[in-house]
Amino acid sequence: MSRIANAFGLARDAGLIESPTAGTARAPRRDFGAVVTPARAMTLSTVFRAVQIHATSVSQLSLDVERGGLKIDTSAIVATPSLKMTRSAFLEETTTCLYLDGNAFYRLVRAPGADATSEGPVVDVEILDPRQVAVKTDVNTGRVTYGYGQKEYTSREIRHLKFLRITGLDRGLGPIQAAQTEIAGALDARDYGSKWFTEAGMPNGILTTDSALSPDQAKQYKNAWKGLDEKGEPVDGFSAHDVRVLGQGLSYAPLLLKPADVQFLESQQFTTTQIARLLGIPASLLLAAVEGNAQTYSNVEQDWIAYVRFSLMNVLREIEEVFTEILPRGQRARFNIDALLRTDTKTRYEAHNLALTGKWKTVDEIRSTEGMPALTDDQRAQIAATAPPAIAPAPKETPVA
Repeated sequence: MSRIANAFGLARDAGLIESPTAGTARAPRRDFGAVVTPARAMTLSTVFRAVQIHATSVSQLSLDVERGGLKIDTSAIVATPSLKMTRSAFLEETTTCLYLDGNAFYRLVRAPGADATSEGPVVDVEILDPRQVAVKTDVNTGRVTYGYGQKEYTSREIRHLKFLRITGLDRGLGPIQAAQTEIAGALDARDYGSKWFTEAGMPNGILTTDSALSPDQAKQYKNAWKGLDEKGEPVDGFSAHDVRVLGQGLSYAPLLLKPADVQFLESQQFTTTQIARLLGIPASLLLAAVEGNAQTYSNVEQDWIAYVRFSLMNVLREIEEVFTEILPRGQRARFNIDALLRTDTKTRYEAHNLALTGKWKTVDEIRSTEGMPALTDDQRAQIAATAPPAIAPAPKETPVA
């Protein structure tokens, strides 16, 4: 292999080509892809919580239909994309697929057309298991096909959503797949801490003496301390809570560890911050304190704005483009993200008052934003009757010649 690589001018890879020198062969590299699966990554509480926050944020948003920048009545396929689940469940599953696998696949089910050879509009959207979809691109024609189960589908029947597009890769790249080493390290640290007392090989304490002990004597004292006889069998009536009597100058020193050291609290804090950065979650939502960053109301509000713009919009844009393609020409699907960007009640009402004063919003438009119906005629008459009289402008004085 070395001679072939040198003949073609290829750089040797220590992970693929063993060294010809005897005794210097390197151990095979760890296959993180086989260790860090999405299901195993979700056993980390920080990963689970981060994905759940993303899924909850997207599932509560409404998907509106616009034409020419104006909102119109939502079509049936947008209001209920899948006949097998609710709209919120559909959005939740799409989000989890993108964050855990890096890909989401929609199978479009169309109604029969006017004749047997034509197809009508899309009437159902089915979410496929991304782990079971095989993507294949013909290098000669560029034609993309999708294998699922025993069938093969074309790009007309399948819509492929990607978390991150990489040129030359048929599948999208997700955060779990991109950061295999970091997540594997977090899993190893978690498992090592949980198995510290059972599998770490650390004794509970040490019996020491200044006298020289033979191996038999050391075994005898050890068995006596543990309540075992000469054959290593438990002694009847022995209790670990009884008073211990030590001889031969023996003394017992327990190995005491601080809870923070046993649970690796600093490592866990670093892992939480690291995963929050990887999955694009504000540290405040994962209850992770960032060193040197004091959390204030203004900071948290800016975190939410950045979270929507630079994290969620990646997923929202993918879903919007698929449904915009499904809708009739000239219509566009767009998420209403106001629910995520809403401020506190007092600030929101002050903004509404400024909009009314500036006369660039009506009362009914503001009520619609707050999820309230338009005013009735009786309500308008009551408001007009209780409104304070308008103050007439003072007359201008005529200058004296």
